[in-house]
Amino acid sequence: MSGAPSLKPDNSGLYAGITAYMIWGIFPIYFKITQEIPAMEILTHRIFWSVPFGLLILIFRCQIKDVLIALKKFKTILLLAIAAIAMASNWGVYIWAVQQDQIFQGSLGYYMNPLMYVLVGVVFFGEKLTRNQALAVVLAAIGVLVLTFYGGEFPAIALFLGVSFTIYGVVRKQVDIGAMPGLFIETLILLVPGLAYMIYLQNSGQFAFFETSTNMQAWLVFAGPLTVAPLLAFAYAARRLTLTMLGFLQYIGPTMQFMCALYYGEKFTAAHAFCFGCIWIAVALFSWDRLKNREKPIAAEI
Repeated sequence: MSGAPSLKPDNSGLYAGITAYMIWGIFPIYFKITQEIPAMEILTHRIFWSVPFGLLILIFRCQIKDVLIALKKFKTILLLAIAAIAMASNWGVYIWAVQQDQIFQGSLGYYMNPLMYVLVGVVFFGEKLTRNQALAVVLAAIGVLVLTFYGGEFPAIALFLGVSFTIYGVVRKQVDIGAMPGLFIETLILLVPGLAYMIYLQNSGQFAFFETSTNMQAWLVFAGPLTVAPLLAFAYAARRLTLTMLGFLQYIGPTMQFMCALYYGEKFTAAHAFCFGCIWIAVALFSWDRLKNREKPIAAEI
């Protein structure tokens, strides 16, 4: 008996999205491996090695023209420069946080990021909160307050990461450019101060790259593809998945970071448990509200 062959669903987008967020989720492991190198130098290597690797990707994807067009627009360059500063600040503080055994705070910051997008929409764009969104924001605030006053630990790192990444996302949404060309221009903008800082370290005898082992040098060079690869996977997934699915997948990253913190034995107090509990309930409410109302989720991560 013959019939039309059944078409199998294309799950490549789902796999790509999961891969992207899993790579972002295991970043603490990479920064633990390289923790003998100062955080600022790791940041400069992440910027420096992203440029040649990103250029190869642009050539392969035939996107050089997009970069050249963007470079002719002053407003585009200005916005990407602001985004680059926010991105570099976020990267640098996160690297430092991992080295200081503050992975829990890093995870908390990225959990709070979608809620901060909501606050930006309310404060700056006149958007109105639904009941579930308002409850989610209140729960998140209660969690932070309990951690601050009961646990005696003001989550400055988490708030900085959440705020800086929110600034990055809001600015990038104002720029009509693809993810990869945008990232390449951002790293080009950061390359000049990054190179200047490398030269300063070398002249002052503090540049660790030439003093460390070949194995560690390879890990530092690997910062380039480790930065660009998940963005490519995310861009691939974004073209093939619903925005709602991407919204759910984005929580893979901070969840894996949370698990990394447990693995590395960071202190997890009752205040931490209460704070994360509030955040997780807030995230569940936020996601449910988004799904119910079919709102566009925040799924921009770099």
